[in-house]
Amino acid sequence: MDANRLDALDARLLTTMRAHPRIGLTELARLLNVARGTVQARVEKLTARGVIADFGPTIDPTPVGYPILAFVWLQIAQGRLTEAVASLDKIPELLEAHGTSGQHDLMCRVVARSTEHLQEIIALILSSPAVQRTDSTIALSTQIPYRVDPLLTAATT
Repeated sequence: MDANRLDALDARLLTTMRAHPRIGLTELARLLNVARGTVQARVEKLTARGVIADFGPTIDPTPVGYPILAFVWLQIAQGRLTEAVASLDKIPELLEAHGTSGQHDLMCRVVARSTEHLQEIIALILSSPAVQRTDSTIALSTQIPYRVDPLLTAATT
């Protein structure tokens, strides 16, 4: 079996951990009907491989005052990606940025307090000489929230 693939126990372990984020290893072992040592070894292996990225709580920006979610695509000046990313990294409302193919170089997930605040954030993004142009879209609703459970199931087949 490919060392990067998940087996059925890995998938069950991850799905159970996601359903019960505060669960301890002993309780996890009981629910999965496997030894605690097996669970601990699997969790350590999955963490070392980067499959488990963190153990922190997932924070929803809306209840802490950021109800606007937008996706902002950026065109970066040739050869200035590192400079652009350094500038973007200083913007707390910018939650993530991904390099992309196609006409844009980066796709950023941004939250804001209001549409006016979003406009200020976009102006701040554009204040970097490394950023040539932006194109933004405000998300009106979330139809399918971030999820990995179906992927975990599919990864074991």
